Amino acid sequence: MQTGVVRLGYQHFAFLGPESQWAAEASECAADQGAFWPYHDRLFDRQAGENRGAFSKDKLKQFAADLGLDTAAFNACLDSGKYTSLVRTETATIQSLGVRGTPAFLINGRPLVGAQPFEVFQQIIEAEIGGNDE
Repeated sequence: MQTGVVRLGYQHFAFLGPESQWAAEASECAADQGAFWPYHDRLFDRQAGENRGAFSKDKLKQFAADLGLDTAAFNACLDSGKYTSLVRTETATIQSLGVRGTPAFLINGRPLVGAQPFEVFQQIIEAEIGGNDE
């Protein structure tokens, strides 16, 4: 049900080195083909430590192939650095807000750090909108 009360936005926070940056850029290249969330999920499924080769450019390209994306377009996008600036800007913005790790959320500018149960989000959102007036 869409009520217009909450909008979810996703920002990249590529703070773990080059593979983190490349993975974020690759997810944007996948988004060009309407596959941001499937690619995002593939990245989370394939994590294997920081900067140990799990997200090398070759592996990122293989993930795109595994998902049935147009690999020529995906590879050209990733190799061109089309989204380098976007990812760096989003990362810097998140850092400027004092965020130092993931997961992290901003609810109307209020930080919420760490994996939290739904009820925590619900309390904050209801407080922000003045409670449930139904």
